[in-house]
Amino acid sequence: MRITQGIGLASATQQFLAAPDEAAVDADLAWLAASGVRILLSADPDYPPLLRELHDAPAALYVQGSVAALSTPQLAMVGSRNPTPAGRATAREFASWFARSGLTITSGLAVGIDAASHEGALAGGGQTIAVFATGLDRVYPAEHAGLAQRIRAQGALVSEFPPRTPPLRGYFPRRNRLIAGLSLGTLVVEAARHSGSLTTARRALDASREVFAIPGSIHSPLSRGCHFLIKNGAKLVEEAADVLSELRFSVPQEAVTAPPAESPRPRELDKEYEMLLDALGFEPATVDVLVARTHLPGESVASMLLILELEGRVAALPGGRYGRKS
Repeated sequence: MRITQGIGLASATQQFLAAPDEAAVDADLAWLAASGVRILLSADPDYPPLLRELHDAPAALYVQGSVAALSTPQLAMVGSRNPTPAGRATAREFASWFARSGLTITSGLAVGIDAASHEGALAGGGQTIAVFATGLDRVYPAEHAGLAQRIRAQGALVSEFPPRTPPLRGYFPRRNRLIAGLSLGTLVVEAARHSGSLTTARRALDASREVFAIPGSIHSPLSRGCHFLIKNGAKLVEEAADVLSELRFSVPQEAVTAPPAESPRPRELDKEYEMLLDALGFEPATVDVLVARTHLPGESVASMLLILELEGRVAALPGGRYGRKS
């Protein structure tokens, strides 16, 4: 006990070492052996060099998937857990382009912008890394178990937390510092003024990394976090090239010349449908607002919105609002 006290271990750690739970230790070792997890110590040559620059870099990382992916050029993409349809589509499209350009997309596997960013990177045929706020023996949220398996096959799952660590609130800021610390820069797609995504951006600034933000409507609460970052020095992003040029990241020629995947041509809309979409603009609106803007009957607007929703052009949102989809 006196030895452990002398090297400054936390009291909980000292108590565990004084009387370790042998059964739990054996269970963890068995899980590690069966899961293919590799433990990277900070002195390991494969430990990601950008992360090592942090003053509070973790002493060890648990990694499932490609350890080499952790040392590739990475861009963190984060944002709201409740994005607009346009925000979700933007995250997917940007992540796909970045992945095709050779950047690895790093995020936190959360619902919303995180998941859309991972999905976009996978769709673009590139690598993506998910940083956990739990042990790797559990996926949080559980609904992303399938996504986590795809990320593991085309990138890596990473955590500084040992098996059996639950998703406690205080662990998410620690997770966010790893997302920022692994990456050359952080792109915020949609975020409220007091969003966890801004924590990731602050950690990126603390590590002298670039911070980027995509602006949005002045009326949208999900734009306020991005606008706050831009006011305070974040780079305004309108297209993927803005990020790549700022990072001085050269794009492989095949990424530029590769033809985009073909998608079915949408049907041509009647004049009233075009008018309704124009009235919807690029921020969510209610049926009453759309009736006032178009002067169409309320029943017609509701019926047209249902048809546009079935066609994938708009999405129903909480509060009786509708938003355009890309």
